[in-house]
Amino acid sequence: MTRLHDADRRDFASDNYAGTHPEILEAIASANGGHQTSYGEDVYTARLQTVLQQHFGPTASAFPVFNGTGANVLSLQSLLPRWGAVICSDTAHIQTDENGAPERIGALKLLTVPTPDGKLTPDLVATQAWGFGDEHRAQPGVVSITQSTELGTLYTPDEIRALADQAHALGMRLHLDGARISNAAAALDLPLRAFTTDAAVDVVSLGGTKNGLLFGEAVVVLTPDADGGLLYLRKMDMQLASKMRFVSAQLVALYEGDLWLRSATHANAMAARLRAGIEHLPGVRVTRPTQANGVFVVFPAGVVEALRRRWRFYDWDVATGEVRLMCSFDTTESDVDELVAAVASEVA
Repeated sequence: MTRLHDADRRDFASDNYAGTHPEILEAIASANGGHQTSYGEDVYTARLQTVLQQHFGPTASAFPVFNGTGANVLSLQSLLPRWGAVICSDTAHIQTDENGAPERIGALKLLTVPTPDGKLTPDLVATQAWGFGDEHRAQPGVVSITQSTELGTLYTPDEIRALADQAHALGMRLHLDGARISNAAAALDLPLRAFTTDAAVDVVSLGGTKNGLLFGEAVVVLTPDADGGLLYLRKMDMQLASKMRFVSAQLVALYEGDLWLRSATHANAMAARLRAGIEHLPGVRVTRPTQANGVFVVFPAGVVEALRRRWRFYDWDVATGEVRLMCSFDTTESDVDELVAAVASEVA
């Protein structure tokens, strides 16, 4: 096949724009050839259990899926009865970017809470954690948080533990959407279990695609009795891969060694470099903390239009002109410096 794109072009719209890490492609090729039992009864999926238990503890169990939306929907479905509801930030990915999948496919209700920084607190959760036993209200059963959040902010282990303790005291569960969990661990300089298993999280949607996988995520159950039928729900929600070895082999390659951490650390460093390069330029206003691999910024009038002649990136708040710039495992210092130079030229 003839290559149809410029393989040297890199944008700042999303870490989903990046290609597949070469070590992941090698893992896929290594898993190819011969026959392996389908639907997860293969040696790579078995190996994945061992690998993730090393990160999350001996009782963790992993269910590989195709994508992040599938991981989130399955996680929440498994934790809730049919009349259940999820408390989440109003900027959570399950609320803003999954096209109603949790509510339409998962058949559950989202109870959103406005947050200034994308993070829930026990006080904020309390604004929606009520009406238990009221047949007229969807019953809150899960608190869902995102690490790192859609606004690029991070929860500390203590903050997550406080949410878990509150949820459990109310008979609820805590779900963590970890699409960028590796970026969070790299930024916090903590092992994955420090803010998941050790902080009493029940279920994690474990990210892979945004950190170099071709495709694939996993639902990781940390509290054994929190698995509410994932074996059956995964098939019912069309997230059961027949050739699962190719999903599991990617996750093994990512998490068995330090690839997950190397890639996330690099992406975070490129975001920090980008922020440092633009935040002191005239008229440029960086709007949020840069704690992981995203930079949120408002540029002077006309700059966005000029930059978009070369790069793609997303509007975050059209009303204020805020845009989001994301860095990836393959973002280079030259990529960042080119963008910084362009901004400097425009504001000058």
